Amino acid sequence: HPGHPEWRRRGLGFSNKEYAMYLLKSIVVVVVAVAILLIARWLFGTAQLPQRPPMGPPLVVPHTVTVRPFAERIESIGTVYANESVTITAPVSERVGQIRFSENATVKAGELLVQLENGEEQADLAEAEITVAQAQRDFERIKALRAKQVVAEQEFDTQRSALDAAVARLTAARVRFSDRAITAPFAGILGLRRVSQGALVAPGSVITTLDDLSVIKAEFSVPETFLAALTPGQKVTAHSIAWPDAVFEGTVSVINTRVDPATRAVSLQAKIPNPDGRLRQGMLLTVELRAHDRTSVAVPEQALVAYGEKQFVFVIKAGATPPTAAQREVKLGVRETGWVEITSGLAENEVIVLEGVMLLRDGAPIKLPESAAPATQK
Repeated sequence: HPGHPEWRRRGLGFSNKEYAMYLLKSIVVVVVAVAILLIARWLFGTAQLPQRPPMGPPLVVPHTVTVRPFAERIESIGTVYANESVTITAPVSERVGQIRFSENATVKAGELLVQLENGEEQADLAEAEITVAQAQRDFERIKALRAKQVVAEQEFDTQRSALDAAVARLTAARVRFSDRAITAPFAGILGLRRVSQGALVAPGSVITTLDDLSVIKAEFSVPETFLAALTPGQKVTAHSIAWPDAVFEGTVSVINTRVDPATRAVSLQAKIPNPDGRLRQGMLLTVELRAHDRTSVAVPEQALVAYGEKQFVFVIKAGATPPTAAQREVKLGVRETGWVEITSGLAENEVIVLEGVMLLRDGAPIKLPESAAPATQK
């Protein structure tokens, strides 16, 4: 008990007098707190908090349903090929006499690129021309004598054969002479030079490359499921990682007659104008082809509300007072630049809620802008 001598050591360390004072102070604190609460209730008990006014129908933005063009977008990876491409090689064994081109130069068809040494061929050509001239004179003389019945028919035929043989040898000499002049088979851009002046080249030795890049061919494949929708002349758009901001447009030129049995895809070739030469042979392109062009009912994406796997819009009931919005399930097609194709559930010229759909429930009243009739979003 508090009067025991061990109290100060075993208890809270209070003497009898200190313990009594502690109890008294505690009672006073409790009494004062209760008094303060009673006074506060008496003073403020009759005050009322301001009440929020009841919320009216939500204000929404209407939209009139329209139709828009849609198409299936087929993306594929394509490879660039030059419209015409060839490797310039030597036709004969000979030393390089002159190099008449520069790397990356634009040349015309028939322009001389490399002149091989042709001294011997030039001499053979001159000799053949002299032989033909002599054979022609002999033939004209025999022809005149034959007209006068002075020479026999056999001699006339022999001289004519000699003339024909001389002309043939002249033609062969001209071919051998022209083989020493290597020219551009078509207009285009030359590649790297692979020979030097004075080098001995053999048939097939690579001299340079020539590409016609004014128009490029993009080869790509699409799944066979789109085969029925493919026709020559379809528009394609292409993008290159080398020119990320550029869009290259062209048309389908060739559709392969065979389907790859391993991939079940059909190969296509599209021609794309390339006047500035930015696309080079061997580059990679992302090609997009439009198929199944059509016109369908469309709504902006923001007008859709998703519940699980289903999609809904809120249709404004015409003539209702006050206006109400009815929830309606729709089926979606393809999406294109902020718009969604509606395949079923909605008709053209119906009015739906464009903004404010998250505040609505089926059949709930709504408030429309004070402006005129619902407008179509553009």
